[in-house]
Amino acid sequence: MLQYVKSTLILLIIFMLVGCSLSSSGEEEKGGKELTLLFSFPTNTIDPHLDSNYTMVRAGVGETLVKISEQLEIEPWLAEEWESKDGQNWTFKIRKGITFHNGKKVDAQAVKASLERAIKDSPAVKAALKIRKMEADGQLLTIQTEGVFPQFPSELVHPNTAIIDVTEKDFDKKPIGTGPFKISSFEPGVALKVERFEKYWDGKVKLDKATFSFNEDANARLMALRSGDADIIFRPPVENLEQLKEEKVKVESVPGLRTHQLIFNMDSPYMKDGNIRKAIDALVDRKEIVEHILNGHAVEAKGPFLTDFPFAPSYEEKKGGIEVAKQYFTQAGFQLENGKLTKDGKSVRLKVLTYSSRPELPLTVQILQSKAKELGIEMTIQQVENIDEYLADNDDWDFATYSSLTAPRGDAAYFLNATYMPNGALNYANINHPELTAIIHQLNQTVEANERDKLAKEALKIIDKETLHSFIVHPNIMVAYRDEVKNWVTSKSEYYVLTKDLDVVK
Repeated sequence: MLQYVKSTLILLIIFMLVGCSLSSSGEEEKGGKELTLLFSFPTNTIDPHLDSNYTMVRAGVGETLVKISEQLEIEPWLAEEWESKDGQNWTFKIRKGITFHNGKKVDAQAVKASLERAIKDSPAVKAALKIRKMEADGQLLTIQTEGVFPQFPSELVHPNTAIIDVTEKDFDKKPIGTGPFKISSFEPGVALKVERFEKYWDGKVKLDKATFSFNEDANARLMALRSGDADIIFRPPVENLEQLKEEKVKVESVPGLRTHQLIFNMDSPYMKDGNIRKAIDALVDRKEIVEHILNGHAVEAKGPFLTDFPFAPSYEEKKGGIEVAKQYFTQAGFQLENGKLTKDGKSVRLKVLTYSSRPELPLTVQILQSKAKELGIEMTIQQVENIDEYLADNDDWDFATYSSLTAPRGDAAYFLNATYMPNGALNYANINHPELTAIIHQLNQTVEANERDKLAKEALKIIDKETLHSFIVHPNIMVAYRDEVKNWVTSKSEYYVLTKDLDVVK
């Protein structure tokens, strides 16, 4: 009898374990295809018109009227076609059959309302689009810009112009877009969870769910990939790339459209002097940064754009090093006394900003700090959490490390307008150079491609001559992902990450 009871108990335990296993398996099957992508920049808002990390578009929730191809050509997205006879009055035809995630129809009026909201809430969008007025009629949206603006459609590629339903609320946590995924939940600074939008206008979405997580620590991202907590990670540590390839992990390192740079604060008593800017630039050892910090996954920068772009000028070779920097400081009226660089008896003290989400930037500053010390310059490094917010809200710095997409639309105008026009979205340095402004203004009104390239080159020559920025390197886009991930595309623009075709086979 006792043996029977024991046997019965064992069978019950087995049945319970099998039942739990089946239940677990059923839940897993019900969960469908999921993946987790770990990005390097945290964000506290997913309001597409204000988020400088472009999370809505990157996570496949929001879409723009126009997108950029991997060949850097603009192509239709929510707008199926557009035209203008004079470069100022534009007509966009919005695709039929598109709905927002809440089921509401996307027509010209909805697009108009979304763009109006973006212009109202974002000075950067307002400055970039230069829209005078808009009118909606069915699926046709007519737009008049403030002046002749031939590259206007390319400005609509920018993720901050993503189209959302503005009749809804809670834009910073649950905006309603048109993309292949709709929002399940958002925890600021931690993760955005999305699920498939069953009625997506552009075909079947392969994934059921996805998590777009944030972690600034490259080593933490690496550990998450190795443990299986992440399927895709952006910017793995460069020193681990070769090792990852041996672990059945796919690694991509491709030339992108980004440039690491130094921004000089033109309101700083030091940085107003071009000789000091040239001196700091001379201390930048680009070869060392490419070879020893980025392990060869970058190219040295001569200007903001890769040299194979048609609007990139040929630059004269510059001499660098401590002796060259010393000469520029001497021209600025400084003396080297008792191992200290001084002027009017005062030592040079510089405050430099950097941030950890691009770990090569703090390392770059540390190299600069070491070289500056040899000149008797005291350089204080401050690491900030959100570089864009800090630069926009504070003026207590001399120069800063920064990284931006300089040609995300395959044209020079975006970067020149955003960075050097007095009201530009990226003009954190408060640059106001009348001659440069006039050239950029002329570029904005020029249609013919060769003439546009010529004007862009003129602008870039001024930037180089005046050392308005110090361009360091063009880093590769580096992504590591598990073998089960299918149809992944490392986008040159860095805009399109979670797509309808992205899949996972486990």
